[in-house]
Amino acid sequence: MGEIGGVDNPLRVGIIGSGPAGFYTVSNFFKQKGVNVELDMFDRLPTPFGLVRAGVAPDHQKDKSVTRAYDKSASNPNFRFYGNVAYGTDLHMDDLKRHYHQIIFATGAPVDRDLGIPGEDLTGSHSATEFVAWYNGHPDFADRKFDLSQESVAVVGIGNVAMDVARILCKTHEELLETDIADYALEALKQSKVKNVYLLGRRGPAQAAFTPQEIKEVGALLDADIEVSPEEASPDAASLRSIQANPDKNVERNVAAIADYSARALAGKRRLLTFRFLVSPTEIMGPNGRVEAIRLMKNEGYQADDGSVRARATGVEEELKVGLVFRSVGYRGVALPEVPFNESWGTIRNEHGRVQSVDGENLPGVYTAGWIKRGPSGVIGTNKTCASETVNCMVEDLAAGVHFNPVEAAPASSEAMIRARQPKVVTYADWKKIDQAELANGEEAGRPRVKFTTIDDMLAVLGR
Repeated sequence: MGEIGGVDNPLRVGIIGSGPAGFYTVSNFFKQKGVNVELDMFDRLPTPFGLVRAGVAPDHQKDKSVTRAYDKSASNPNFRFYGNVAYGTDLHMDDLKRHYHQIIFATGAPVDRDLGIPGEDLTGSHSATEFVAWYNGHPDFADRKFDLSQESVAVVGIGNVAMDVARILCKTHEELLETDIADYALEALKQSKVKNVYLLGRRGPAQAAFTPQEIKEVGALLDADIEVSPEEASPDAASLRSIQANPDKNVERNVAAIADYSARALAGKRRLLTFRFLVSPTEIMGPNGRVEAIRLMKNEGYQADDGSVRARATGVEEELKVGLVFRSVGYRGVALPEVPFNESWGTIRNEHGRVQSVDGENLPGVYTAGWIKRGPSGVIGTNKTCASETVNCMVEDLAAGVHFNPVEAAPASSEAMIRARQPKVVTYADWKKIDQAELANGEEAGRPRVKFTTIDDMLAVLGR
């Protein structure tokens, strides 16, 4: 048998996770000259695309068009998708070593970071991830309940996900009908009594993590006014110095948009979206076991020794009456069986994508990409560069002879093992049937797509 990666002895790679990082791993590998590679991708859900399907806001259909490129990668005869197959349950590290030369973990950062304040576990206090996955029809979250009878809601955080949550809460039923939001969420939001939504940022508008597109978008809401106090809309002195020293067009656009909103007169719309800056929650309050208010500490901005603008407490507190709280202050990965994990960072231990032991030694044949590699930063496209870095390491290691030596490398062997472990495995061709059924249901309803929100319903399309 010839050299690994040659025509008659393909490099066999197992990819755990089918989100952007996983698919950019595929496209990067297929661009490698002189490397014949076979890529098997695994996901515990029957559906591919990870965050693009379950995390991107339903009213951001353009952002989901990236799946066309993933479809192109999936059409390569050397690619196989195995959905409804869970690593750690249906598939283990020893199985992967037996069938593949290299393994890459691209499982994302699926859980929210905690606020670490009293009252966070009260009824009515939720992570943004729960809500986003719920309205996007993720099977794990389809049965969650959110008390939308409350008139006032606080969203802690001021990044794009926090903006998505606030925007969905503020949209009218007619606006949501134009999206692929889950049917049950569409109905629940139609009955929503929410009138006031507060977005709470720890620092000032110059440090807001949302994009100019996101802040501009809320200004077009049909039935929601935007409110920002002139005092909080104005960057503090430290921020102004930072802007002058390090000009950034996105920061300038964000600051300008916030200033514009602060100067607008309210139009008396049914809902009110209020931006608050330089405030930190110190306690979620609810003496009766459910959220009734949130206590805020007023902050001030200051320039740290490294030049960054940070927030520090002033000692001035206030209470905001709310009945529902969503936290959106960052995300972290989840440890995987037999994969070294850095708990404090919430990422797989690695250097440039090469997975490392606790002692800092590279583990031959094991790699990572995406948010589980670097933390939750960047946009969808950032994963392309991230995956490219890891794939380059994998190709370098292949040339150096650093890889597993699988005893059953033939595709038929791994497929037989997978089907024996999980008879309800879903192939990419199966996924396309599910996809077409969702699109057809959407066309009938006059919407982009109507999602199946349970695994049983997805498998029913396939006659299983």
